[in-house]
This record gives sequence, C-alpha cells and structure tokens, in this order.
Amino acid sequence: MSLAGRVALVSGAGNGLGRAIAVALSAAGARTVLVGRNLEKLARTAAELDSARIALADVSDVDSVAAVRAELADEPIDILVNNAGVGGPVAPLTEIRPDEWDAVFAANVRGVFLVCQAFLPTMIDRGKGDIINIASVTGKRPLARRTPYAASKMAVLGLTRTLAAEVGPLGVTVNALSPGPVRGERMDHNFRLEASVTGTSVADAERAFVSRAALNRLVEEPEVGAAVVAMLGMPGLCGADIDLSAGMIAP
Repeated sequence: MSLAGRVALVSGAGNGLGRAIAVALSAAGARTVLVGRNLEKLARTAAELDSARIALADVSDVDSVAAVRAELADEPIDILVNNAGVGGPVAPLTEIRPDEWDAVFAANVRGVFLVCQAFLPTMIDRGKGDIINIASVTGKRPLARRTPYAASKMAVLGLTRTLAAEVGPLGVTVNALSPGPVRGERMDHNFRLEASVTGTSVADAERAFVSRAALNRLVEEPEVGAAVVAMLGMPGLCGADIDLSAGMIAP
C-alpha cells in the first residue's frame, strides 16, 4: 500500500524495532519523524530513509514531550507509532527495586500516555489519524523474572483499547501490535541476563525461549515494520491487538 502524503512519527526510532518500523513506513511513502534520546542513533536511521526529520525527546518526561510537540507544530502528523520502551530487569519480583519498576512503567506506559496526549488533539481536529502502540506477547503470557515488563505491556493493551473507544468515533484509530521474541540487541541482552540468572548458556536461554513458539524461531525486525504498514492498510481495524509472535501462544 502507499502512504504517500502521510506523516508518521515513530518513537524510539534510533535502533531495533523503531528503526525497522521507520524504514518500512518510509518505503511505503510516508514522511517520517524520528523521535528518541540519542541523536547519533537517530541520524543513522535517518540516513537510511528518503525523507526524515529528527526530534530529540525523552517520552517519559512531560516537559520534553511538550517541547518536541511545539517543535513539530508544522508537521501534520497523522500516524503515531509508540515504540519507545525498555526491557527492565530480569530478576524475581522479590529482588526488583521500586526504582527499577518505576523506570519500566515510565518508559513503557507513561511515555505512550504523554505522546498520545500531545499529538491526539490535531488528529481529532482533522477528524483522522492512526495510532499504533507497540505492546508485547509478554503482556499476555507468563514470563518468569520479567514482571515489570509484562505488567507494563498489559497496561499498554488496556490503554489502547480504552483510547480506541474514546477517539474512534472522532475518526482516529488506535491499535496495538504485540511482537513476540524479536531478533536483535534487546533479546540478546535478555538472553544474557536470563543465562546469568539461571546458570545456563546464552544459547540454551535462547533455545528455551523460542521453543515456546509454533514456528520455533525468533521474529525478525523487518517483519514488525511490515506488520505496522499492513495494519495501516486495514481501515476497519480499531481497538485491536495483533500478535506477531511466530506462534507463541499463551498457555
């Protein structure tokens, strides 16, 4: 499908899923706005795209989000992909510090709230727009030693469904995409942490994780970008949660 003439903001666009999503949106014809905290990483993503603008922001900070909204006042953003987030600690709940818990919710939930709150008004004024929140299958199935992350992603799903009910009648669709294990730096980091906690090898930690998926493999980053574009081609999709997990079904 063609997204020509549309402007898409992607948070956490410096690497990983954010970079892959921005690449897919650009390839479909959208002008992209790349938001994140690291200018060097954002610049590397922008170099891969036909048309991109960079805006530095910490999505968990209200003043930072307000500043980037003011900076982008001239951009008719009508696609918003809330991708920014953190993996958080890998540890039993009894060993997780409150500040670690709060940091995960600040990035993964507060960030979605603040960015939606900042950019929704102009979508509502125009009577159209699409929001896709990147959640995770971890919000819907048990994953030991990952309680902050799992709880935060379930919160994103609740936010998505409720916001869809609020703004769908106003012409704005809100949906969630829930990837499963995606090959990349974050999963490599998680596998190393899991191996250190369980006393196994990194390879064994990865095999144990992907064995839960029907396809017995990790999802690839470009598949997530393609899924975002595909969702934008489904005008009747609103309040949905799409799994992209290589068949990682909740038990």
